[in-house]
Amino acid sequence: MARLNVLKTYKLSIGGKFPRGESGRVTPALAPDGTSLGNYCVASRKDFRDAAVAARKAQPGWEKASAYLRGQILYRAAEMLQMRAAELAAELSRAGTKGAAAEVDAAIDRLVHYAGWTDKYSQVFSTVNPVSSPHFNFTFPEASGVTVAVCPDAPALLGLVSLVAPIIASGNTCIVLASNTTPLPAITFAEVLATSDLPGGVVNVLTGSRAELAPHFASHMDINAIVDGAGDSAISAILRSGSALNMKRYAGRTLTPSEWASEKAQSPYWILDTVELKTAWHPVGI
Repeated sequence: MARLNVLKTYKLSIGGKFPRGESGRVTPALAPDGTSLGNYCVASRKDFRDAAVAARKAQPGWEKASAYLRGQILYRAAEMLQMRAAELAAELSRAGTKGAAAEVDAAIDRLVHYAGWTDKYSQVFSTVNPVSSPHFNFTFPEASGVTVAVCPDAPALLGLVSLVAPIIASGNTCIVLASNTTPLPAITFAEVLATSDLPGGVVNVLTGSRAELAPHFASHMDINAIVDGAGDSAISAILRSGSALNMKRYAGRTLTPSEWASEKAQSPYWILDTVELKTAWHPVGI
């Protein structure tokens, strides 16, 4: 007797939990041939606000964690992603991604890459400044705070990891809007993070419409930075307009799918885009 195939419903990831979403909206994810791959939740403005609250709550503790610990947790995420590599490669393949296994391998390598930068970026970007007074003058990076990351449609997994890893490496927390066309791997990656010692709320993953959520990203007063990898000029204009209103930092990532797999997408300067450079004075001899 044939049995009915029970498709998975991919939920949102907010504050370390996996809610269905405030609005109750669910939509099917379709393969290129029209086959249903599963269902995913469509995040609303309320879901985004809940994610912002969770990210703000988690941010002080994550920033105060030692750089060594943050690096160990990112490396642990790479280990857990390696354990589910075959599952994610199959998920990407079903959605029509070519070279899915290579994309998963590149995502693992990128996590390891930024894990190695967590205890090094501060030395690279800090300076001792010459001043004409009897003081030491230091400039050093501090996390900006809560950051929104808008993912490209392709590569769905590698693009997400390439955006998120440099954001959280420095102590920021993150709200991620997954690929509009291939959203399922983002939630599977959130499940990976939930088993990697990453505190709940550090990375929150939403699935849904960029056009619907971008104005809320732009206008929310408790978002400190936006990293835009969508490559959509209309979405970029909306996000930039909010930055002008409430002084959010904005960083655009306009890369082709092949460039997301290149050195361009793992620059340590991407860490610098979501930190604030603070300066401190200290009298000499005290």
